[in-house]
Amino acid sequence: MTKKKPRLEKNGRRIVVPSAKPRRFYGHGIPGCDLKKLAGKLIVVEGADGSGRSTQIAKLVGWLEGSGHATVQVGLSRSTLVSEELEKAKHGNILSHTTLSLFYATDFADQLENIILPALRAGFMVLADRYIYTLMVRDIVRGMDPAWVKNLYGIAPVPDIVFYLNVSPEELVQRNFSKTHSLDYWESGMDLGLSRDMFDSFLQYQALVGDQFKQLQSTYGFAMVDAHRSVGEINLELRKKISAVLAGR
Repeated sequence: MTKKKPRLEKNGRRIVVPSAKPRRFYGHGIPGCDLKKLAGKLIVVEGADGSGRSTQIAKLVGWLEGSGHATVQVGLSRSTLVSEELEKAKHGNILSHTTLSLFYATDFADQLENIILPALRAGFMVLADRYIYTLMVRDIVRGMDPAWVKNLYGIAPVPDIVFYLNVSPEELVQRNFSKTHSLDYWESGMDLGLSRDMFDSFLQYQALVGDQFKQLQSTYGFAMVDAHRSVGEINLELRKKISAVLAGR
């Protein structure tokens, strides 16, 4: 139960104001990390390629910085430790599912220790272009043990707010083709042997990913956002919910 503390209004009436939820890790966490010193906010935008994540994050950065908040951006495959090696291995399509999982876990852990936590300590708004949820979903869809995967990411601090930009597989195909005129091998799940046809494999894989995100949503409680709407409508919804978080609601 959320702890509450009293406050007096000007007319002397007593009202009860919920205190902010204490920050926590999803699991065992990082030894020696004092969560009480993480003064910033961690904002996560999840979604498949073509869902509009990058566009929304760019707009949120402009809005937050225009309001006086310093920001830092993180995302998948951005670690200086392993990102280059990960991309090389992915291009060769030679990674086993366990190796791929551990590569991404290492990438996340490096960014967590060297970017995310220091930025939160300094009071920055950290915007994550995908977080552990995408990594967990990918692993589970590829047959990894869910308990093992959740334990792997027990080092992750719980974000202040998480958005999942929900787009149908059919719409994602159209958006990806209009942007790059191709489909990505891994985002199409070609390593799973769902279909020899990349188009059909993409639809099947993204449907599996979407179903798994819905299951995770019931556990982790992130906001499901209808991303078939205009960029402006989506951004307005995100800003309203982030404003509530910043206001302590």
